[in-house]
Amino acid sequence: MRYLLLASSLLLGPLTSVHAQVSVGVGIAVPGVNIGINVPAYPELVRVPGYPVYYAPQANGNYFFYDGLYWVYAGDSWYASSWYNGPWYLVGPERVPPYVLRVPVRYYRAPPPYFHGWRPDRPPRWGEHWGRDWERRRPGWDRWDRRRAPRPAPLPVYQQQYSGDRYPHEAEQRRSIRSENYRYRPREPVTRQHYQQGQPARPPAGPPRQEPGPQRYPAPRGQQMQPMQPQPQPQRHPPQPGPRDRGRDRGEERGPDRR
Repeated sequence: MRYLLLASSLLLGPLTSVHAQVSVGVGIAVPGVNIGINVPAYPELVRVPGYPVYYAPQANGNYFFYDGLYWVYAGDSWYASSWYNGPWYLVGPERVPPYVLRVPVRYYRAPPPYFHGWRPDRPPRWGEHWGRDWERRRPGWDRWDRRRAPRPAPLPVYQQQYSGDRYPHEAEQRRSIRSENYRYRPREPVTRQHYQQGQPARPPAGPPRQEPGPQRYPAPRGQQMQPMQPQPQPQRHPPQPGPRDRGRDRGEERGPDRR
């Protein structure tokens, strides 16, 4: 997945309300310029009626949660993260899940100017905005049976205890905390790929150990190689007794010769 790591900063100082305010500031997305998405503490999230998606009503930006990821729409682009304050990754419009695209216009707390005039109870006109090529690749994104909508993913409320200086900034630390506290299995391919990103690779298993088989020898050209057969060992016979020994076997004993 093509992604862009965004800088995510924390607002210092005491909060003036129970729920954190989400402040989305958008700059120019070119190399060397950062886009700041500031969420000083775990935000209030409310489910969109009839949708498996949550939104942040106190936000100053377009902030959602779906299928185990937080989603932000800012500067004509979609960003996703498994933690409420990032780091954020750019997601191309062809990969944004349909249920995120279907959220009605009224739940965008900072709608862009081109949303003006669109029905608030309908999803944005993404096909009109992103063009026919995108619409051909995403057929039926705005048609769905509400009775068959999936259940919303559980909110990762364990992240409430991580704010300010306690917010995890290391990728391995975030993965470890999530794996210990959040057992949800995502259904969307883009979410599964995001969860797997950066996982430590396991060394490939070596070939199974084989017991030594019969040796083979090169066969003449045109003939199939055959396993070498063990060579017969010569049979060993006990030594034959001599005349002297045969007499001893019969119990005969000769004394010294007397002349």
